[in-house]
Amino acid sequence: MSLYQSFVDFLSSLTGEGRAVVPVVRFQGVIGSGRAMQAGLSLASVAGLLEKAFSMKGAKAVALAINSPGGSPVQSALIYKRIRALAEEKNLRVYAFAEDVAASGGYMLACAADEIYADESSILGSIGVISAGFGFPELLKKAGIERRVYTSGENKSVLDPFQPERAEDIERLKALQADVHENFKDLVRASRGAKLRADDPDLFTGAFWAGKQSVERGLADGIGDLRGIMRRNFGDEVKLKVVGGSRSWLKLPFGRSQGPDMGHETALFAGLNGQTLWAGLLDALEARFHWGKFGL
Repeated sequence: MSLYQSFVDFLSSLTGEGRAVVPVVRFQGVIGSGRAMQAGLSLASVAGLLEKAFSMKGAKAVALAINSPGGSPVQSALIYKRIRALAEEKNLRVYAFAEDVAASGGYMLACAADEIYADESSILGSIGVISAGFGFPELLKKAGIERRVYTSGENKSVLDPFQPERAEDIERLKALQADVHENFKDLVRASRGAKLRADDPDLFTGAFWAGKQSVERGLADGIGDLRGIMRRNFGDEVKLKVVGGSRSWLKLPFGRSQGPDMGHETALFAGLNGQTLWAGLLDALEARFHWGKFGL
């Protein structure tokens, strides 16, 4: 080897040039377009990060670090489709890594990857559809408040929380959920293919499992962490580059991060008007509901 080439190799080792590069995109929090102060995980919030990751010079693959209990099926599907489109366009393999939880819509995001890995204690699955709310048909009457609602179209006030439930409304909602559930199941089957344990009667019931049981059912390809799997596949010198800021679009109202530790930071109420405050509280309760299903 010439002295010049030795010098070039030395400079490359200092600058990292010549090393395999794997961009890392983090998906953390409840999936949804967001309201009030909640950004939410949505196609709009992650599209730029995905474009940057898949366009990164020298990228050998793209890694997804997922910590999400799910949320909007539409936003989940839109993000999934964008990842697959970019993967095919750039001819890059995608790896997903479940952290605390990749369930429901969070698992749909994982299905955008060619391979899925989890920790032994990660929670995966929850392939189902849920709609939850509250009913207050007697509340206004007891408070002496008259509610006035006028509609054009007999179904515009379906599932009004201040009116008694109607059997036909519930039937209509369940039919809609069944359609969304079928779309979810089709997506998982198309993504995981023959890897799924098709004879498992609980696979599409909304049940969820820890890491090893997820692997046994074909929901994941193995147990492993991002750094370890990427070093195994691309060498010890692989360069992992996290794309985007760490907290810009990953925040709940009042400065609390969307994750299992969301209840441990101080709420910041300064400058909030009543409407914004209540909207923020509702967003926080909704996020707490999503995480709470998995004991987080």
